[in-house]
Formats: sequence, C-alpha cells, structure tokens
Amino acid sequence: METNRQKKIGTLLQQDLVDILQGEVRKNGIANLIISVSKVNVTSDLSIAKVYLSIFPADKGPELLEAIRTNTPLIKHDLAQRVKQQLRRVPNLIFYIDDSLDYIEQIDNALKGEENPIENRGLLAKRKKS
Repeated sequence: METNRQKKIGTLLQQDLVDILQGEVRKNGIANLIISVSKVNVTSDLSIAKVYLSIFPADKGPELLEAIRTNTPLIKHDLAQRVKQQLRRVPNLIFYIDDSLDYIEQIDNALKGEENPIENRGLLAKRKKS
C-alpha cells in the first residue's frame, strides 16, 4: 500500500520524466516516436523508483529501453536539477516497458470473439491452465 508521500513523489517524478524524455526525443529530431511514462512506483524508503514506459511504435521498445537504461545517470542528473527544491535525494531509476495496453487489447479481442478456440484449435493449448 502506497502512502500519500509515495504517491506525490511518484507523480512529481512522472511529470518531470515525461518532460525530460520527450525533450530528448524532440532535441534529437527523432520523428514518429512517442514515449510516455505510464506509472512511477516509489519504494517506502524513497530510494528506488520503478518507471513504467509506454513506447509507440512498440517494435522500437526494446532498443529504446536499452538506450534509456544506458543513459540513466544523465536522466537522473537532469531530474535532480528539476526537483532539487522538493527532494533531498533523487531515487535510483529502474525503467520497464509497460505492456498493459497490449494485455488489454488481447482481452478485448478475446471478449469480442475474435479468438475463437472452436475454429482455431491452436488457441486451446495457449488457454490451458498449467
């Protein structure tokens, strides 16, 4: 259960990380790429922040995530400059791909009946419980 302080810090970090990442995309002139920060979870001791990124188009996700992880110290420095009045220490940033939209789309397709296991027998093995 997150405390109010964790939620406030998560929201603060989320807003500033969006500005930093979108600014880098614009500054480098990369076209047709959208990066959004869908959620930031901060640990109770405020030392680690798990940052969930949604990247469109999704096929660029893994290589972009690797580039972001490589540049984490620079991103943390930029973030520290922005939040130095609100936070004493900036938490360590750990980046993840947020695949919840893909998961929601799969559920939506299953509910619409587009995945019919009677017509497509290959889906049965995928749906079996282990």
